[in-house]
Amino acid sequence: MSSDALVADQTDHPGEPVAVTAAGALPWRVNKDTLEVLLIHRPRYDDWSWPKGKIDDGETIPECAIREVWEEIGLIAALGRPLPPIHYHVANGLKVVHYWAVKVNGDRLVPDGKEVDSVMWCAPEKAARLLSNPSDVEPLEYLRDAHERGELDTWPLLVVRHAKAKPRSSWSKAEGERPLAATGMRQAQAVGRLLQAWKPPRVVTSPWLRCVATVAPYAKASGAKVKLAEALTEHRHQRSPKKTAAVIEAVLERQRAVAVCTHRPALPTVFEQLAKHMPAHLGALLPAEEPFLSPGELVVCHVAPGGKNRIVAVEQFKPFDD
Repeated sequence: MSSDALVADQTDHPGEPVAVTAAGALPWRVNKDTLEVLLIHRPRYDDWSWPKGKIDDGETIPECAIREVWEEIGLIAALGRPLPPIHYHVANGLKVVHYWAVKVNGDRLVPDGKEVDSVMWCAPEKAARLLSNPSDVEPLEYLRDAHERGELDTWPLLVVRHAKAKPRSSWSKAEGERPLAATGMRQAQAVGRLLQAWKPPRVVTSPWLRCVATVAPYAKASGAKVKLAEALTEHRHQRSPKKTAAVIEAVLERQRAVAVCTHRPALPTVFEQLAKHMPAHLGALLPAEEPFLSPGELVVCHVAPGGKNRIVAVEQFKPFDD
């Protein structure tokens, strides 16, 4: 995973292996023009914290965050921009907790009653005083600062490289009909689960079979609308990279959450176009060398309203590899 340079996974314990990995979120809302965050109370520890928990076998860190938010407060959330991870020691060793901002739009929250017996909406200043773990204040301060800059209420633009396809050398039919390999079919299912962390309601994809098959499990599970864009195919990109770039520009202009699925040869053009909409330190985080992304891997760009440099955070994830 890579992320915004300002929230890179840095620790005061260099070289020490991570014994426990966890993930969670800082739920937030704007109530009467005032930023509020949601604290949870855990009766087992009698503390105030954020929704979070340890990663399960077979899931990625973003999937863990979404699951924990659902299990602890009954919120079906979509991850917003990443926040600084925190590190502290537990009985097993060094623990890292990865956090994201999660916007709450009037959703009814249902604490599970066992792990969480109550919740509290409050201003960031009050939350900072109530948090039982001092380390939890750092992602809160980052969230508050992002809000003050107008960079908290973001939407995701995801770029997905299609899952592993059958080798070109063993395929004699039309290139656009080359299917996923058996491994790629499993990857597509994992991509579908990973995309649920951001829940884009739209998918724009190359019409070639291996791309369509990669996003099909997510589209079927989520009901997302799928649009085919010929300019995202290898052949059209080779003839006119400008048209491929125009597809990316168009989805940026729509300012709605979206996943884009394309091929390895088109990725440099896609990332070059995205880099035009972010500051240089974020552009440096985009993949810049072959193969740019491995099959099924994705980049998440978090886009805020505003001027040219609208992309305010970048992350990179692989689906769970069995």
